[in-house]
Amino acid sequence: GNKRRLYVREVDGEKALLTLVDVGTVKVRDLDWAGENFIAITISDRYNLGMWYGGAYELTQVMILDVAKRQLKPLLKDSRFLGSVNGRYGYAQRDGRWVGFFSAPLMSNSTGLSGERTLLDGDPDLVSVDLESGGFRRLAESSSGNGAGWLVGRDGTVLATARYEDKSADWRLYAGTMAGKLIEKRKDTLGENWIIGQGRTAGTVLYAVHDEQGATHYMEASLATGESKEIFVDETVRSFVFAPDTWLLTGTLREGDNPALVMFDARQQALLDATRRAFPQLQVDFKSWSDDFKRLVVKTEGPGDAGTWWLVDARIAGKPAKADFLGEQYPEVKPEQVGPFKMIDYKAADGTKLQGVLTLPPGREPKKLPLVVLPHGGPQARDYPSFDFWAQAYASRGYAVWQPNFRGSAGYGVHLVNAGHGEFGRKMQTDISDGVAELARQGIVDPQRACIVGASYGGYAALAGVTLQQGLYRCAVAVAGVTDLKDFLTERRTRLGADGMRYWMQYLGAKNTGDDLLKELSPTRLAARADAPVLLIHGKDDTVVPIRQSQLMKRALEKADKPVEMIILDGEDHYLSREATRIDMLRAAVAFVQKHNPAEIGAQGAPEAQVAAD
Repeated sequence: GNKRRLYVREVDGEKALLTLVDVGTVKVRDLDWAGENFIAITISDRYNLGMWYGGAYELTQVMILDVAKRQLKPLLKDSRFLGSVNGRYGYAQRDGRWVGFFSAPLMSNSTGLSGERTLLDGDPDLVSVDLESGGFRRLAESSSGNGAGWLVGRDGTVLATARYEDKSADWRLYAGTMAGKLIEKRKDTLGENWIIGQGRTAGTVLYAVHDEQGATHYMEASLATGESKEIFVDETVRSFVFAPDTWLLTGTLREGDNPALVMFDARQQALLDATRRAFPQLQVDFKSWSDDFKRLVVKTEGPGDAGTWWLVDARIAGKPAKADFLGEQYPEVKPEQVGPFKMIDYKAADGTKLQGVLTLPPGREPKKLPLVVLPHGGPQARDYPSFDFWAQAYASRGYAVWQPNFRGSAGYGVHLVNAGHGEFGRKMQTDISDGVAELARQGIVDPQRACIVGASYGGYAALAGVTLQQGLYRCAVAVAGVTDLKDFLTERRTRLGADGMRYWMQYLGAKNTGDDLLKELSPTRLAARADAPVLLIHGKDDTVVPIRQSQLMKRALEKADKPVEMIILDGEDHYLSREATRIDMLRAAVAFVQKHNPAEIGAQGAPEAQVAAD
């Protein structure tokens, strides 16, 4: 059902099951080893903090599993804590006991008029928590600004502190606490600067800053002298790797169509290279490894592989590493059912070079195929050539699926991101259909048999495809889409903060929430122009894009006498985190596309739109 169980077992010898714990119906976001005998389970859920704090939020919490005692308990359940965890800063052993370092909002000692404790302020404090007893110690108080970040050493020492004021856009980095040496002071209009971790050597800090064009610069500074230098120049880094014993920087994940893990140590890099060679034609994603970097957990996917986990073991000197099967992501998806996927290069109408991911139906010749256009959310995100369950669902029904990385997308450098600024609903939108035109030019798809489907910003793009644009799509499916930009930004103003509002105004090219441009770009205001049936799907508990956005679009389309359906997913959030509602969404969306854009045409020209039950 919707229950989750956590299995902990040995991978050597008899592979004994050490622990089996029923986690329940909570939304699990992440798993971490927090020492040899503890597992940290990050979960989240929707909580209404009341109008004073801006209504409902999706709050993150951490549960700790004591593997030896088989005990599962929530972290930070002391009455002084709200219960949510804003940030995780690592786990270390101190005086024989394992502790974790977290940032979390504290409650006041006194109660309000309602008799309940209230938040001290909107900013979290830094605390260390004993994983066994739950006892905590405050390491640093929150700053008086709108946000703070820390660099914590394994001994609990605060090595560096960042402070940010979103109204003034001032960002500062200090060695130690804010009473320490000022290392860097910059304007950060979009709130994007952050502390990443320790640098390559002890006594250094690695952090990211952004210039006026929005380009990211990775800096390494001495905590003693404050002297800093830029590293990874001209490299697009997606994330960073730190040694488990020293917490020093030991590698990076380089951005690309197939992001590549690169380790500084030659022996470690040699094992990565050998592992990639062992899985030719497949993408290899390195998930985790032992402290000595001799055993790795990797995930592969690609032709005929919907996602497989392996344990790579290189402990025997002088012998090649071996890979043992661990499990599959979708055990019921057979190799022949995996639709092939690849990157497609194309140019927008103005000559901008772009890429997109094309997934093809398995066993079908790529000629004149019906099409589902699936733009990503964000919009500052990107799609990769990988097994995508949305894309594969449509491909399994006979559709080609197009996922364009339009201007404004991440992963291609700051120039493509900036090219999207002021092109919301304009060239960001036509970049999507320009990709369709290229696929049609190559003879892969039939442009007269296309629907557009998307979630979040992709939901906006789907609705814009049948309102701002005309004559392109037979239907549109919007999942948790933004539909009325003025209403969305006005309602979100407090939650977004000054930096968040600056971000949106920059992307939209608008002056403020009263700019008439917001009306011109909003599908709700253009509902009378809708030229295809629309399906709206929205989680009732969405705290990112409120369900009101879909409700406004439904009313606007009904008022304009346009065909529209709406499905509300009870208990679901913005990310479709529960498998039952995820399947409900897929079934409804696929059936809608099949109804209005059938993949097969019968002998007499009649549509044969049949939805498989499973």
